[in-house]
Amino acid sequence: MFEPTATYPPNPHRYDTMTYNRAGNSGLKLPAVSLGFWHNFGDITPFEQMKSLVFTAFDNGITHFDLANNYGPEPGQAEKNCGLLLAKYFKHHRDELIISTKAGYEMWAGPYGDLGSRKYLLASLDQSLERLGLDYVDIFYHHHPDPETPLEETMGALAQAVNSGKALYVGLSNYDGPTMEKAAAILKELHVPFIINQNKYNILDRTVEHNGLKETAYKLGKGLITFCPLEQGLLTNRYLNGIPADSRIAHDPRFLNDSALTDKLHKQVVDLNNLAAERGQSLAEMSLAWLLHDGKVTSVLAGASKPQQILDNIGALKNTHFSDEELKLIDEISAR
Repeated sequence: MFEPTATYPPNPHRYDTMTYNRAGNSGLKLPAVSLGFWHNFGDITPFEQMKSLVFTAFDNGITHFDLANNYGPEPGQAEKNCGLLLAKYFKHHRDELIISTKAGYEMWAGPYGDLGSRKYLLASLDQSLERLGLDYVDIFYHHHPDPETPLEETMGALAQAVNSGKALYVGLSNYDGPTMEKAAAILKELHVPFIINQNKYNILDRTVEHNGLKETAYKLGKGLITFCPLEQGLLTNRYLNGIPADSRIAHDPRFLNDSALTDKLHKQVVDLNNLAAERGQSLAEMSLAWLLHDGKVTSVLAGASKPQQILDNIGALKNTHFSDEELKLIDEISAR
């Protein structure tokens, strides 16, 4: 098939080895590993570094780039940088990409700059599209529940996003099982293609198992994409021997600082790393594989600061099978 080569000739074999999973019962497939723009696409990251990350991702079958209105730093900057990358290098590949964004957290001052009102969500989507330089996003999420706004209003805003052609599908992020089920019923009545939930989930953080989200999503035929699958790098070999100078804790402690690495957590990480070694995997590979092993997670959403990290993440797909004994041991370690 003809591939435009003026600015960026992607790998012609990029779809040969990636696994693609349907988002619940929908027709949309997502790569088993997706690229998150949360940390490394703001104004503190060189553009050439960002370019190398998206090229490596797309060249290896990662077709899903996930953003939010407030990703930066500063808020909005990740979308601006993504828009530059899309315009310069991916103009001929838009229909091969899944671009998602979100609104819910504070984006601008005043009473209309956050939460779940119709005014905020639709205004934020328009702003996101302008920063991205796109006519539509593939998935538009409400970023977190807003108990002060009627659920019908928030879901109605998501319906308007789809009806206006500015989003193809909608998703919910950080919802629990019961609230998501109520929202799903409203969206079904409005004939809105709600297909996926985005929640934090990893070996050490089992919140979606306890609040009903994981099982309810599976029951309702909705997808689940997990952020922080490596607990911001703690579920890698980065911190086995302390805090490296170039690590996230040392370099960008906005969301993770040295107080997180307790003696208890360090022992858990070391024990998990030993199990991963017995499986012939790195700790990161095993952690991602564990999320995908039961078929209830559509995609793991991983960030990266180096291209090799993306390749390492994809390596998890080589073995997502776990014995009952291995699963039991992982549960025991995580519960300590």
